Amino acid sequence: MDHDTILEARGLTKEFKGFVAVKDVNLRVRRGTIHALIGPNGAGKSTVFNLLTKFLAPTRGAILYRGKDITATKPADIARMGLVRSFQISAVFPHLSVLENVRVALQRPLGTSFHFWRSETSLHGLHERAEELLRDVGLTDYAGHLAAELPYGRKRALEIATTLALDPEVLLLDEPMAGMGHEDIDRTAQLIKRVSANRTILMVEHNLSVVADLSDTITVLRRGEILAEGPYAEVSRNPQVMEAYMGTGHA
Repeated sequence: MDHDTILEARGLTKEFKGFVAVKDVNLRVRRGTIHALIGPNGAGKSTVFNLLTKFLAPTRGAILYRGKDITATKPADIARMGLVRSFQISAVFPHLSVLENVRVALQRPLGTSFHFWRSETSLHGLHERAEELLRDVGLTDYAGHLAAELPYGRKRALEIATTLALDPEVLLLDEPMAGMGHEDIDRTAQLIKRVSANRTILMVEHNLSVVADLSDTITVLRRGEILAEGPYAEVSRNPQVMEAYMGTGHA
C-alpha cells in the first residue's frame, strides 16, 4: 500500500443468498482528495459504501485504512480511528439548539456525551470550538434555533458539523445532495469543498454536475463491478460509461 493511499479495498465481494451484489472491487482512495463513487441504479454503490463503513461484512476481500487491515473492525472502532461516516454517529437532537447539538457532539471524545446534568459553565470550554464548526458549515446565524426548525438543507449542514466535531481524517458521505433543491445543492457543494481542505472525502452521489465540480477521482460501478475510474473529463467520455448511463449503444 503506497503512502498516498489512505483507504483501500482489495477484491471486495458481497453475495446475498447467491446474488453477487459486489464483485472483486479494487479501490484506492488517495489521501487529501475527494473521491466519488457513481453508477446507475443497482450498480452496487450503496453496498460498496456499506462494506467500506463496516455496516456490511464482505463475503470475500479486505479493507485497509492507513495500511492496516480493518476488515473485521467494528464501525464504532474505525470511527475512533478517524474514518467517519456522516450521519453515522451524529448527535442531532431535534429539540436542542443548533449550537447545543454541536456541543454535545464535541463531548463524545471526552466521554461526557450524555452528562446533561453538568452545569452550563462546565461546557464553556467547548463553546468556542462549537461556534467555529458552525462558521465552517454556514450555520452561525442559526446557532440559537432548534434543530427541528431548520430547513432540510441546513439540517444536513448541521449533521455534517456534528460529524466534523469528531475530527475525522476520512469523511464518508452517502448521497449528501439527496432531496435538495438547487440552492441547497450549491451551498452543500461549497461546504464539502471547504471541509475537504485538510481531510479526505469519499462520497456516493447521483448528481453528476456536483461530482464533476468536486471530485478529483471518480469510480464508476456497473452491476457490482468497476467499469471505469479517473478524473471526470476522462470518465465522462468513456463509451461504456455513456452506455451505462444513457444507453447510447456505443460500447
